Amino acid sequence: MNSRQRRGVILLVVSALCAIGAFAGVLAVIRDVNSKVGDEVAAYRLKQDVAPYKQLTADQFEKVDMPKRWLSDTAVTDLGDLRGKIAVTQLKKGSLLQTDMIVDRPKLEAGQQEIAIMIDAETGVAGKISPGSKVNIYATFKAENDKEKDQSKVIVENAGVIDVGKLTPIDQQGAAGDDSAARRQGEAVPITFALSAADAQRVAYAESFASHVRLALVAPGADATIAPDDKSYTLEGDK
Repeated sequence: MNSRQRRGVILLVVSALCAIGAFAGVLAVIRDVNSKVGDEVAAYRLKQDVAPYKQLTADQFEKVDMPKRWLSDTAVTDLGDLRGKIAVTQLKKGSLLQTDMIVDRPKLEAGQQEIAIMIDAETGVAGKISPGSKVNIYATFKAENDKEKDQSKVIVENAGVIDVGKLTPIDQQGAAGDDSAARRQGEAVPITFALSAADAQRVAYAESFASHVRLALVAPGADATIAPDDKSYTLEGDK
């Protein structure tokens, strides 16, 4: 073997050793990355914005696989956790769902029943009343004859709200006996309450026969009782 051949063999051996070293380096990098990344788990990302206090459904999310160690302890990894939940804040498209973004939907207590009524959006309730809110329900009634007076009544105190629907176009009509009872287009919000049977009847009656039904938001943590003399109001009573 001449000197040129020996140099060729040496170069081949060196090249082989370099290749083996490079391969070992790649394996070391892969092992290091795997040790840092770890196993992947399913997480769920919002496909759209979700308004506060709205019911959550599986079709609002897309599944993404992420390294477990990159997820916070509050990340939702099972869509079954959405059952009976509502958004507690405005949820933005692209955000990963966390358990602190959702709360349980308010539930009925023993002896209560759900009743939903349409509330005129012009009363200003849209965006201000949410599931879990407490409201006083007011109804105004037109006088049935000249001897009676138009009056406003508190028909239910501290009614519990369990759901707030979407703004919905409706046909509105003035109260019976009102010469201006022409139909006009308006918008209303369906509000669902948890009420006793007696209060549910009061609300159903008011929705059917009152000129207007309005809600007054009660401050959180306050269950102030309205004095009996303040539950009915007539304009003449202020004179």
